Amino acid sequence: MKYMKIKRFFDICFSMILIIILIPLWIVIIVVMKIEDFNGPIVYKQERIGLAGSKFIMYKFRSMVVDADSLKCELEQVNEQSGPIFKIKKDPRITKVGSILRKTSLDEFPQLLNIIRGEMSLIGPRPALPSEVEKYSDYQKKRLSVKPGCTGLWQVSGRSNLNFDQMLQLDLEYIENYGALTDIKIFFKTFKIILTREGAY
Repeated sequence: MKYMKIKRFFDICFSMILIIILIPLWIVIIVVMKIEDFNGPIVYKQERIGLAGSKFIMYKFRSMVVDADSLKCELEQVNEQSGPIFKIKKDPRITKVGSILRKTSLDEFPQLLNIIRGEMSLIGPRPALPSEVEKYSDYQKKRLSVKPGCTGLWQVSGRSNLNFDQMLQLDLEYIENYGALTDIKIFFKTFKIILTREGAY
């Protein structure tokens, strides 16, 4: 499809330019993270599910304590989301620096590397965890029919304020109607969401 080739070209160009521009900011983030927790890793790596169910390692600046994944089981009973996803507003695993990174969406910037590698796009459904996809119905698996993105329709329509069913419907709406105009609208709305920090936690 012609548009997909154009989208891929834009993904690569924009990501490379943004990486270069943000090098000074990345250095500041790394220094601040090391001041808070010298021994912890800078980048958090997590297996995610991409296009057609393919697995890949997604990168983020670490925003939680080192043993966050092992502590998740202890917090399952206070999960504030419905469906197969886990989310709580005042997650005790989030570090002080991590809280700032999340509210400003700066923790997501290493995913520009995933975009260059071809595992993600700038715009598309958020990549799900394998444990989440295992609980998907056949209908919900339609989310996997396009490449996952750093931002998407549900991120600019409420982010974490939406429940799983609402998120799913927005993702499927995007998949059924995506194109240049839709992506451009989401692209610019993303900047507004980042600045207002709406639904970020």
